[in-house]
Amino acid sequence: MDRDRVIPLEGIHNFRDYGGYPVAGGGRMKRSLVFRSGQHAEASDADLAVIDKLALRHVIDFRGVSERTNYPCRRGEGFCAQVVAFEGETANLAPHMEAADGVLTFDGAHRAMERIYRNLPTREPVLWVMRQYFATLAQGEGASLVHCLAGKDRTGMAVALLHHALGVHPDDAMEDFLLTNTAGNIEARVAAGGNAIRAKYGAVDDDTIRVLMGVDPRYLHAMREAVEETHGSLDVFLADVLGVDDARREALRLHLTEA
Repeated sequence: MDRDRVIPLEGIHNFRDYGGYPVAGGGRMKRSLVFRSGQHAEASDADLAVIDKLALRHVIDFRGVSERTNYPCRRGEGFCAQVVAFEGETANLAPHMEAADGVLTFDGAHRAMERIYRNLPTREPVLWVMRQYFATLAQGEGASLVHCLAGKDRTGMAVALLHHALGVHPDDAMEDFLLTNTAGNIEARVAAGGNAIRAKYGAVDDDTIRVLMGVDPRYLHAMREAVEETHGSLDVFLADVLGVDDARREALRLHLTEA
C-alpha cells in the first residue's frame, strides 16, 4: 500500500494525495497536485501550517450548509484558495450518518451503505458539486483539495470518477478508495463518528460503527452498477451528466498527468 501519499495531521482525518497512479496509454498522475480529506473543524495550528505549504488554489467542499455550519473549517494565515460549495443541502445527513438510521447490525450497515452509494449519482446537489469539481480541475490552476465530512463517500465517488476519466486502472482506483480504512488515525476517526452516530440513534455496536465509518469495495461497485443501469456506462454519465466530454478530459489530462 502506498502509505507515503497519506499526510499525517493532528485534527484532520483522511488527508492524502490521490495522484501518482499510472494512467492508460502511458504516464501517470502528477503528485502534490490533488488532495482529499475529511472536514477541518478540529484542525490544529500545526495542521493549518502544513496545508498552507500545499499552496492550494481551490477547495471543493461537498458538504451542505448545515454541515459547514456545524463543522466550520479552520483556515491558516496563508490560506487563499477559492472554496467551491453548494448553497443548500447536498444530503439530509452525511452518508454514513444517513446509513445509520435504523441500522443496528453489521450486515444491515453494509446494505445501507450500498444503498447510499446507489443513490449518490441521482442526488442533484451532489451532482452540482461534482460538475464544479471537474470544471475547476480542468482550469489547470494549481493544487486542489476535495473533501466532505468524513472524506470517504461523496469525496470517494468524485475521486473514483476522476480516476476513471484519466484512465487510472480500476484496481488502483479501488486501492485509493480503500485507503480510507487505514489512512491516518483510524481509531480517532471511528471514535468521533461513533459518538455522533450514537448521539443521534442510540446504542450501535462497535462493529457496526466501523462499517459506517469505513469503506468497502461493494460500495464503489454499487455506485458503478447504478450508473451503468441508468446511463449505460461511466463514460456516458461523465459526458452527459457531469460535462466531462472529450475536450474536458483532455484538459484534465494536460493538468493532472505527466509522461
